[in-house]
Amino acid sequence: QVQVVESGGGSVQAGGSLRLSCAVSGYTDSRYCVGWFRQAPGKEREGVAAIDRDGSTSYADSVKGRFTISKDNAKNTLYLQMNSLKPEDTAKYYCATDLWVDGSLVSDEYMYWGQGTQVTVSS
Repeated sequence: QVQVVESGGGSVQAGGSLRLSCAVSGYTDSRYCVGWFRQAPGKEREGVAAIDRDGSTSYADSVKGRFTISKDNAKNTLYLQMNSLKPEDTAKYYCATDLWVDGSLVSDEYMYWGQGTQVTVSS
């Protein structure tokens, strides 16, 4: 069974940085897709960044140039490096995975989800 566990959230001042981690287990194929999503109170869940089976990445316009998604295949761990954080980045961040979504930022396309980790950016 595929399991997803996020870590690395916390509180930071605007302009600061955080790195989120996502440990994925249970796949027999190392070439899986992963997406990072976030949901702020009262708002819909939105896609932030994704990496596909071949390592290609995609980003929401709101985070391009500030966030970087990466994958350590040896550790089966994904990272979301978040720089130049803004108060509007405050949300609960979720990691999700599936085999064939090919870098999608659409949450409905992902099968397996973690419990999320809170990121709070103060002004």
